[in-house]
Amino acid sequence: MSTVAELAESRELFVNLTLRELRGKYKRSVLGWTWSLLNPLATMVIFTVVFRFFLKVTVEPGDPSGLDVFAIWLLCGLLPWNFLSNGMSGSMGALISNSNLIKKVFFPREILVVSNIASWIVSFLLELGVLAVVLLVVGSMVLPWLLPTLGLVLIQTMFVVGLGLVLSVLNVYFRDVQHLIGIVLQIWFYATPIVYPITFVRDALKDRPELFALYRLNPMVRFVEAYRDCLYDLRFPSLVNTAYLFGVSAATLGLGVFVFSKLEPKLAEEL
Repeated sequence: MSTVAELAESRELFVNLTLRELRGKYKRSVLGWTWSLLNPLATMVIFTVVFRFFLKVTVEPGDPSGLDVFAIWLLCGLLPWNFLSNGMSGSMGALISNSNLIKKVFFPREILVVSNIASWIVSFLLELGVLAVVLLVVGSMVLPWLLPTLGLVLIQTMFVVGLGLVLSVLNVYFRDVQHLIGIVLQIWFYATPIVYPITFVRDALKDRPELFALYRLNPMVRFVEAYRDCLYDLRFPSLVNTAYLFGVSAATLGLGVFVFSKLEPKLAEEL
């Protein structure tokens, strides 16, 4: 509770640090924030060409939306993945890059991690906004489903903050973490049905249902499914998926706070 009180008292610092992250993200670039839209669009084009036209990956039309556009289906999974990836990568350097501040001034160190992730939330929301406009242009009435989508963003933010707190403090003590996470993210990406439908995995493991159940323990599998339910299919995610995601995210956030609180007292010495 004392930590919560300290964070509440430091809300002005949190806002200023978040604004600093936002301003510095594309500082001195000609296109500025346009890059936050161009990067996922470029990735979408590459994956669409490779997986839709070369590898002939097909996906079922949205149910009940009837939408059948591979690029939009891909974006519905790619955007939440980018939020996770950017949040984890940014968190690992949040403490190290602010080492001078940590050594000189006392404040809740968690703010450095949370403000970095908050800047990626802004990018994520902008990208979702553009995606919503595209969906409206192609005739998909997505507006009523933006509210449950924001609920998913909130749940995923808990998950990303929990991971970010763990990774940020571990990276101070063990600099190998940043290199290891790069490999983990590559494996995790292809272990998540972003560029392929989950039916591929289900059909491949139809004789090994226990392996498919293990595959679905991956929280990002269910996050991607939930986002596609709201944005592509225009339906509510299943109650089981939502409950699972909330439980895992809350547990991850709790673990992150616990690990950070245990290792935080010696941060200044390690830095």
